[in-house]
Amino acid sequence: MKPDNIIPINSNKPIRADAIRNRRLLLDTAQALFDEHGIQDVTMSAIAKEAGVGKGTLYRHFTDKADLCHALLDEDMRKFQQETLTHLRDCAEPYDGLYWFLEESAQYVVRHNDLLIEVANQGGVDMLSHPAHVWWRQTIVGLLARLTPDADTSYLADMLYIMLDVQTIRFQRRVQNYSVERIINGLHMLLAKITT
Repeated sequence: MKPDNIIPINSNKPIRADAIRNRRLLLDTAQALFDEHGIQDVTMSAIAKEAGVGKGTLYRHFTDKADLCHALLDEDMRKFQQETLTHLRDCAEPYDGLYWFLEESAQYVVRHNDLLIEVANQGGVDMLSHPAHVWWRQTIVGLLARLTPDADTSYLADMLYIMLDVQTIRFQRRVQNYSVERIINGLHMLLAKITT
């Protein structure tokens, strides 16, 4: 068969309303089950059963549990990025903007720690180089460059960025028993020291 006889697949095909509803149902069901039982104890079969859909429907939307967790994170990450853009646009002082951003980033990691760990472990993802988190680093670099233009802002950003890593915060919370307030205060203290 010649290539010009091949009919291209229409990738702009609209998504059916029932598929959108099923995806939303699966995400909501998974989140409820994860909240109730913990991510490790919830199977894909349990999600499909609780949602009242077949496994085929579940796997058409999500290849595995890490993919489903990633979808849950993606929704909140998009909201966080939009909030950040709005906040930084309205915030004249780079120090205040970075202070706010570090706190909100830490809260995001604390709130989604189990989901982030699942994605990293099951999906083989290096969270520090994940595009969403690289955006965090770039935001820190940009704000630091405005605050301390003569400093090695890239290295200073790495110091702050590594403190927002899911494994770092998990260690601080579970091994060191640090409160969220202590973690955020520590980030603010670090920021003050590297910008003075």
